[in-house]
Amino acid sequence: MDNLEAKKVLETALLCAREPLSIHSLKKLFVELDDQDRPLGPGVSSDTIKELLEELRLDWAGKGVEVVSLSSGWRFQSRPEMKLYLDRLSPEKPPKYSRATLETLAIIAYRQPVTRGDIEEIRGVAVNSQTIKMLEDRGWVDAIGHRDVVGRPALLGTTKQFLDDLGLNSLSQLPPLQQISDGQNAMETLEAALQENFEKAAQQDGASEQEEIVQEQGPAPDLTVDAEHNQETNNEQT
Repeated sequence: MDNLEAKKVLETALLCAREPLSIHSLKKLFVELDDQDRPLGPGVSSDTIKELLEELRLDWAGKGVEVVSLSSGWRFQSRPEMKLYLDRLSPEKPPKYSRATLETLAIIAYRQPVTRGDIEEIRGVAVNSQTIKMLEDRGWVDAIGHRDVVGRPALLGTTKQFLDDLGLNSLSQLPPLQQISDGQNAMETLEAALQENFEKAAQQDGASEQEEIVQEQGPAPDLTVDAEHNQETNNEQT
């Protein structure tokens, strides 16, 4: 298979995928198997696939959708300037997360790995267990280990899904911050930085159904908040 045909295969796979595709996954497109599922040849190398993806990125430059590289792989998504028009298809905006939830997520993102006790020390209030659970259910936060102290509390960190939903390759692409310390100014800085990235993510389409990637691009991660998180905010204000 020549490079032109291989690039067409990559383009089709990315357009039809429901989630970002890693280089490892894309290599499977070019591996032919015999009757016993043994590879018949080397297929296409990772370096060649990366080169073809870069060519695809250039091919789609200037169009309404673009090819991007994220933490977990490559995908098509709408360009930020298309948000104005795509919003007309879904004019309703979901509410944003409560301040308490955003604070918790920001601390985890910038100070990871952290325990629940670390978060409570920085915020100065108890963390509602439903807040952590919601972030875990959303796929943004996960336990990545345990601190070697009495009780072995779980160490929390962000996931690749968190990076993908923000359109990032790595945590280093988050806005740089001074070392987080106690105090209202530091917390406001955290919230503003993370909210800025949420707004950027909202401009880039995180469609879950791939047919929408080209036609109308589904909404980016919906920053909704349920009754439990509103209750947490109310508890902190009393």
